[in-house]
Amino acid sequence: MKVNEKTVRHVAKLARLNLTDKELKMMEKDMNSILESFKILNNAPDAEPSFQPMEMNNIMREDKPEKSLTQGEALANTNHKEKGFFKGPKAI
Repeated sequence: MKVNEKTVRHVAKLARLNLTDKELKMMEKDMNSILESFKILNNAPDAEPSFQPMEMNNIMREDKPEKSLTQGEALANTNHKEKGFFKGPKAI
């Protein structure tokens, strides 16, 4: 598949880009170059996963409930609190 000027104009319009004629030609060339690179990658042979320096066994830890902070403990080190909650900047 080749990218033509019409396709570049369409993509630029979707991206809300105002490209000059010179930029359109550059983008057409670049997009075709990218597609050629993907064609080369598509022809690459399948390979085994890369080497891991450390064996990866049991990478997921068991989900165990643990003791959490009380509301007072969580708010103990802040001056930015109000009515038992952290107080942040006003959002509109």
